[in-house]
Amino acid sequence: MKKLDKLILKAFAGPFFLTFAVVEFIFLTQYMLKYLDDIIGKDLGAGVIAQLLFFFSVLMVPISLPLAVLLSSLMTFGTLGEHHELTAIKTSGISLTRILRPVFILSFLLSIGAFWYNETIIPKANLKAYSLLWDVRQQKLALDIRENIFYNGIPGYTIKVNEKQGENGDILKGVMIYDHSGRAGNSVMILADSGRMTTRFDGQYLSLELFRGTSYIEKPDQHNRAGASFTRQSFDRNQLLFSLSSFGLDRTNEEYFAENKMMKNIPQLIAHSDSLHQRLNVERRLMVTQLNPYYSYARFDTTGQAANRRLADWKVSDERLPALSVGMVEQASNRARNVRAFISSNADRLNNLARDTSMFRIEIYRKYTQSAAILLMFLIGAPLGAIIKKGGLGVPLLIAILFFIIYYVVSIMGEKYAREMILTVPLGMWLADLVLLPVGLFFLYQARNDSGLLEGDFWRRITRWVPTEQFRNLLRNRAFLARRAQA
Repeated sequence: MKKLDKLILKAFAGPFFLTFAVVEFIFLTQYMLKYLDDIIGKDLGAGVIAQLLFFFSVLMVPISLPLAVLLSSLMTFGTLGEHHELTAIKTSGISLTRILRPVFILSFLLSIGAFWYNETIIPKANLKAYSLLWDVRQQKLALDIRENIFYNGIPGYTIKVNEKQGENGDILKGVMIYDHSGRAGNSVMILADSGRMTTRFDGQYLSLELFRGTSYIEKPDQHNRAGASFTRQSFDRNQLLFSLSSFGLDRTNEEYFAENKMMKNIPQLIAHSDSLHQRLNVERRLMVTQLNPYYSYARFDTTGQAANRRLADWKVSDERLPALSVGMVEQASNRARNVRAFISSNADRLNNLARDTSMFRIEIYRKYTQSAAILLMFLIGAPLGAIIKKGGLGVPLLIAILFFIIYYVVSIMGEKYAREMILTVPLGMWLADLVLLPVGLFFLYQARNDSGLLEGDFWRRITRWVPTEQFRNLLRNRAFLARRAQA
């Protein structure tokens, strides 16, 4: 039996590592495409790009594992069935559940490992990845001076060139520079016939060497605007040095991102969720107390158990009610409007607070559901592979994508309903597992009984239970005769 386990595990290992690598690459590519506009054109360097790819590849592991297990299970047991190896093992008296046991144990260990991974590695990777992504988003685009376009990427200067020549575009023709560094408007302007652009000190500074040009400097007089001085200087060669420090990647302290729910483990999420829940309860109690000033006669009694009584039980004696007047009606209308505005604003604030509480609880359950999805995908993939008896990447890939899309859509719906408080958080997060678990058990039952689920005979037997047209006509005739007998 140990040789059988080794055979099945060896047959499973190859497709698993292959499909995991392919799925990880696909998810990583799809995820990085969302931030492509924030990365391209900023001259980040190979080191920063490698860090982003590494951190986001770490984040894709919990999403890739269920699909990899589903696809590899389909391929493994589909190939064993296609080569009649499953049939040979069954004829020796070994049941299908025993055949599936080694891969089930491996999937169970992967599920435990995925939970540990979600609890320890993912919060740290989220902190590293999104803090670095934030800094990348804040960085300016790389120095890109284009022809006949005013460029103001360098702080305090606006540059325009008519033509760029040379292999690297470092030879400039028709240079115009506005100097705003003195914060006096367009008081300094430089015109040059040509120039040469180079970087110095390991790219920290831009050196712009200008030839045959003129600088115009206006010095306004704050007391007498008409008495402003104007200076014009011609030059054959002039060299300007611009700092490129604003183009560097400045790293933000990671502690500023540590309070996000994605950067916390389960104990931290529970503590934060409990604090938000307590705050929500306090806000609800305070809302009842703050309504008291809006009522003159029938109001909430927050001093004892009377606060739970219904409005129908509140009675005010006629002696306490003065005669009705127009002023009283206007006063009552104003108070009613004030109560409505107060309740509306507080309801929005309490709903937002309740939604924040749900978001932290969703993150808690996500760590469990992503781990349980590995076992669920094995429960679907392994029996279905034994039924379809097709290996390779053709049919298994189509079936795996189908079930993964179903799981993904249902899980997104459940999370949305939980976030909007339509469903409870546990039910919303476990909704996809509850929907697909009966499907997996059905496939396991059919595989144990050697049912030809995809064969024509199976569906012909099912259609026998569907009433035929003659049977339906017989039922209608009997019903008609029964109505006539009653009449």
